Amino acid sequence: MKRARIIFPVAAIGVLACSGSDQKPDLRDFNVIYILADDLGYGDLGCYGQTLIKTPNIDRMAAQGMRFTQHYAGSTVSAPSRSSLMTGLHTGHTFIRGNKQAINKKGEASEGQYPIPADTYTLAKMFKEAGYATGAFGKWGLGSPGSEGDPMNQGFDQFFGYNCQSMAHKYYPEYLWHNCDTVWLEGNDTRNMSTYSHDLIHAEALKFIEQHRNGKFFAYLPYTLPHAEIVVPDDSILHSYLGKFEERPYISKNGGNYGIDFNYPAYMSQPEPYAHFAAMVSRLDLYVGQVMEKVKELGIEGKTIILLSSDNGPHREGGANPDYFKSYGPLRGVKRDLYEGGIRVPMIASCPGVIAENSVNDLVSAFWDIMPTFAQMTGTQLRYPTDGISILPSLTGTKGQKQHDFLYWEFHEQGGRIAVRMGEWKGIKQNVMKDPGAPMELYDLSTDLHEDRNVAADHPDIVAKIEKIMLESRTPSEVFKFTEKSREI
Repeated sequence: MKRARIIFPVAAIGVLACSGSDQKPDLRDFNVIYILADDLGYGDLGCYGQTLIKTPNIDRMAAQGMRFTQHYAGSTVSAPSRSSLMTGLHTGHTFIRGNKQAINKKGEASEGQYPIPADTYTLAKMFKEAGYATGAFGKWGLGSPGSEGDPMNQGFDQFFGYNCQSMAHKYYPEYLWHNCDTVWLEGNDTRNMSTYSHDLIHAEALKFIEQHRNGKFFAYLPYTLPHAEIVVPDDSILHSYLGKFEERPYISKNGGNYGIDFNYPAYMSQPEPYAHFAAMVSRLDLYVGQVMEKVKELGIEGKTIILLSSDNGPHREGGANPDYFKSYGPLRGVKRDLYEGGIRVPMIASCPGVIAENSVNDLVSAFWDIMPTFAQMTGTQLRYPTDGISILPSLTGTKGQKQHDFLYWEFHEQGGRIAVRMGEWKGIKQNVMKDPGAPMELYDLSTDLHEDRNVAADHPDIVAKIEKIMLESRTPSEVFKFTEKSREI
């Protein structure tokens, strides 16, 4: 792929011993905080061009660290994206390749998603092997409560939040999970909204950071913001946006029923969804700012790497309107697309004295790079080859940064889709479950970032190379068959 370009402002040069040097700082005992937003678009943050929504803390994080411009999610929907993050494998290899609800013994949909197997080697297990305390706070989505995929069975010492993606559509749920125990939220039921889940989840995350300040820890914070349902508490953040936008009220298809349906939880009706959506992004920004302040207050700022990203592109659910906010930035597409807007996501990394201030990096990277990156940082030997590369040299400004030959995605909804990025070329196939020989769309991202001009007819040699990658980049799955009529492609 194209050689990475890193921009270091003159004022930031002194942060590192020498950008591109051979000297590597000893990071083996550094803490890691990985904040994962849910459906946050490439253009939803001020530092990525957003003008209508205020994100001062995340913008400050970018100013203090490194902003990646070509970072990609594991998938274009939640569960497979998180599986890719946790395993270091893209969706042609990772176990969970689509959103699939758990099924109980009666054959009915139940709380939680189809589980990753007990022997899955996860990011959390890797950190535990390196002697880290591990905690997850937010949305899991990779196994029902008590199943082999439960976070407590996948390397986490502590979990607080939603086990189930469907439950996580509600910000005023009746209960959350703490490890293996149900935590009932007083005042929340099908009619009342008293306790905003994410304020509790965030408080537990801060508590975990404080409890482990004297050791080393991995804190995984997969907050659900700003995923639908579109709602926030009635506080100063919301009030700063009320009346500011030309609203389009959202009317729930079931009249606003607030009950839980594991097959499809209906979203609450919302008269001012734009203001609430903006406030959700700003509330996420508030949480990020409080995490930054907490590590500074504890005196561990210089030995804590904080990362922020999103699990896929922006959504159109519950009254959200990515067109109004230009949530996809300069890109085409939204959640469930394999165009850039569905999979290219923000990624910011910060650690004073280690990651250069106010730097911009256009290295092509993806979720499956996170595991090899922190394996290199902690000196951990991975149990199997991943699909990723370590981006630690880019983060630390040292030599030896590898490049991807290609990136691969497959998506198991809407007829099935496959995409490959090879250098500046992007190949996409649509409706492949019905037509494995579907024609390829080909785009040159160097001149057509918005993917408007399909140039496949002009470059049959490139099409052939990407076709070969698509055929060779996946292993069959008995659970997530990319098929129609049992035909594996």
